[in-house]
Amino acid sequence: MAFGKRKSERVVFARGIPVRMVSIDGTWTRNCLMVDASNTGARLTVGESLAGLDIKEFFLLLSTTGLAYRRCRMVRLAGDQIGIEFISSTRTVPKIAAARLTV
Repeated sequence: MAFGKRKSERVVFARGIPVRMVSIDGTWTRNCLMVDASNTGARLTVGESLAGLDIKEFFLLLSTTGLAYRRCRMVRLAGDQIGIEFISSTRTVPKIAAARLTV
């Protein structure tokens, strides 16, 4: 499957956006650039080796504070770029917690 075959329209970032991949159990992290994104997934360029890591599922930290993140799964690997799919959560944020996030 090519990187261009997306279910929803994507936005391309000319310089890339710095993000961080973090394993589900927190045992590894990798800095990377988000090259493009859509509602359903993104394409990342990873500068460090992914050899030996379990990258089936991981968190993608979108902010340096860790408050903005998405749970992801890898759908394709091509050289230093990986295609990821955002895993939707059925869990909802309680209204009181959501109000704190907007302040």
